[in-house]
Amino acid sequence: MRDGCSRLPALIALSLLAAGCATPKGVTIEEKRSYVLKMKDETLARLHKEKPETRGMVKKAAGYAVFSNIGTHIFFLAGGNGYGVVVDNSAGQKTFMKMRSVGFGLGMGVKDFRAVFFFTNKRVLKEFIDKGWAFGGQADAAAKSGEKGGAAGGEAYVEDNIQIYQLTESGLALQATVAGTKYWKDKDLN
Repeated sequence: MRDGCSRLPALIALSLLAAGCATPKGVTIEEKRSYVLKMKDETLARLHKEKPETRGMVKKAAGYAVFSNIGTHIFFLAGGNGYGVVVDNSAGQKTFMKMRSVGFGLGMGVKDFRAVFFFTNKRVLKEFIDKGWAFGGQADAAAKSGEKGGAAGGEAYVEDNIQIYQLTESGLALQATVAGTKYWKDKDLN
């Protein structure tokens, strides 16, 4: 028992370090923007391959967002951060954003995932860009590295005019969480 307790601080530090690494790569602003846009394109391509019914959703939606997130969960506390881009289809405008989540619930693990949001309503899209809050519950299990392993999960969000898809990149997690996520404009990339 004592040996397990002595590993806890190291596990917490490793989890927090992994969550802190969720930033776009690059030195210049243009390199960071390109990195985010490449992540967006790759994520949408993967989503369309795994869920073909989403192919037409990008064009039909008022807008959409794609985020990269690294989340950690240690016993009863969960957190994560990441980055992404919101695309307003009517204006053709891209808004680069950051995100941070905090939650509670039973679980343990670290998970790297992508989230794709489809906004069916222009007002909701604008509110998301300007205010950026999302609250919800999540239960999932993931054991994935590269193409090996699998993940299963579900999410429930309060807003009816947003559809969310989550794709696990890698990680090992088993959790049930109630969380709040704050999204805000990235002042450096916009």
